[in-house]
Amino acid sequence: MSNQEHEKVYRESNSEEAFRTANKGDVVDESKDLEEKKEQVAVDTWDSTGHVKVPTYFPVEGEDGEEEALHHVKDAKEISDVIRQARVDEDGDRQW
Repeated sequence: MSNQEHEKVYRESNSEEAFRTANKGDVVDESKDLEEKKEQVAVDTWDSTGHVKVPTYFPVEGEDGEEEALHHVKDAKEISDVIRQARVDEDGDRQW
């Protein structure tokens, strides 16, 4: 392998893409508007239980009443809190 070929392989293997640890659908993209975020899918596959489709962002109503998109990885704790709140009545009792 020539020095130029070695250099090219080195650059490609050390690119940002080569070090990506997340699926492309997991990447947070703040440049997208709310509607684009609602359409982004992190996982779309089949497994032994059937079709698995995971959205990248979950649309929720924020405290100010505005709809916002929570990222399924970055905002996982907040998504869990939203789900927990949805299961609690006005007296704070869990509803199953």
